[in-house]
Amino acid sequence: MQFNLQKKLMLLLLAVIVITLSSAVLVRNLLVRDFRAFGEGRMIDRLYQIQAVLEGRYQQQLKWQSKQIADDLVWARLMGFETRLFDAEGNPVLDTRQALSMIPDSMQQRVAASLAQQEQTAEPGEFHSYPLFMGGEEIGHLDVRFPRPPREQFFISSSNKFLTYSVLGLGLIAIILSVIAARRLARPLQELTAAAEGIAAGNAARRVQTAGHDEIGRLAAAFNQMADALEQQERMRKQLVSNAAHELRTPLMVIRGELEGMLDGLLPTSKDALQSLHDETSRLTGILDGVDELTRAQAAFFTLQLREVPLLPFLGEVLSRFTRQAEEQRVQIAVEGDRGISVRIDPDLFTRIIINLISNALRAMPDGGLLRIAGLSESADSVAITVADTGEGIPEDQLPHIFERFYKGSEGGLGLGLAIVKELVEAHKGVISVTSKPGMGTCFRIELPDNKEITG
Repeated sequence: MQFNLQKKLMLLLLAVIVITLSSAVLVRNLLVRDFRAFGEGRMIDRLYQIQAVLEGRYQQQLKWQSKQIADDLVWARLMGFETRLFDAEGNPVLDTRQALSMIPDSMQQRVAASLAQQEQTAEPGEFHSYPLFMGGEEIGHLDVRFPRPPREQFFISSSNKFLTYSVLGLGLIAIILSVIAARRLARPLQELTAAAEGIAAGNAARRVQTAGHDEIGRLAAAFNQMADALEQQERMRKQLVSNAAHELRTPLMVIRGELEGMLDGLLPTSKDALQSLHDETSRLTGILDGVDELTRAQAAFFTLQLREVPLLPFLGEVLSRFTRQAEEQRVQIAVEGDRGISVRIDPDLFTRIIINLISNALRAMPDGGLLRIAGLSESADSVAITVADTGEGIPEDQLPHIFERFYKGSEGGLGLGLAIVKELVEAHKGVISVTSKPGMGTCFRIELPDNKEITG
């Protein structure tokens, strides 16, 4: 028989409750046992005192005198003992009732009043015989009955009632609290399980409530973040597949149309026709390469090889690849910034970012202009890199969309370059933004965290 988490917690808490209440009962029994042992020891001590007193009386008279020992038996009765005195031959000498009748009436009333409660609440037991000696010879024996003291009986009765009420009351409260605690502990885990099963079944929209800041609350928050990331990745995947299918459809339709025309004899199989087919297949290859590069850019977060790199020397090395092209286009290049700053990046992936931005800038200045690249430490924990050109700029209505996948704008192309740049920047925990004015140029700005200054 299998139990869910809530039932397991309930059984565990109930086991703890049973053990705790059993411990209380055990402790109570041990206390009562010790209390009774203490009371019995005290009664034995008093009995020895009574024996010593009676033996002393006999030694004074060398015989048993009822009048002399009556007070002693009354005193014994006041201490809780009911007694019967016998001589050496076993003949009765005096008992408690006879001793009480021999004292004055006024004392009888006081003794009766003192013994009234004992007689109502005491539980008399059997008589036990104790020998009396003088000089090593037995002079008689004393039969004693030990009635249970009323205070002891009251203590035991009260403790039994208190224990019963405590066990019932506290046990009930503990069970109720256990049920509530088990539900509160199990509910978020049950919700997490249901949400995880929903995600496994393809429903990434399921979320759990994040109540509290304990381990379960942090687990729920982490699960929601994971679900958000999965949902975003799934949405991006569907969008990428949809956009890629849309982009692939056009060249495939062109290739299919031309091939059908050739098969039907409507189009010649000339060199120009074959060149057209080759161009379309090249376009298909370019689209697939772009999609592959974008996919790898999205996964770059998991494969980053970060290390400290001096920023301006790194930018200068990347710019050196475009020196010839810049000279041909009469574009001036300026590198600005603090030479003492460094950034923690993946050099290979970040090189692709800078190459893409420089290529776009040069493409926007076919007839000359100024390309300015700057690296500045703006605060103790961030560095900014800007790539600015004086080209034709980007229309205002296109600015919100230039980082979207397959958004081509007015320049054509695949529309994946800046989308890849954005993915790579975000993989470095950075942020990229753009400002532009038509006819005045464009400026891309990258902000990276955790820069460190190089000393020496």
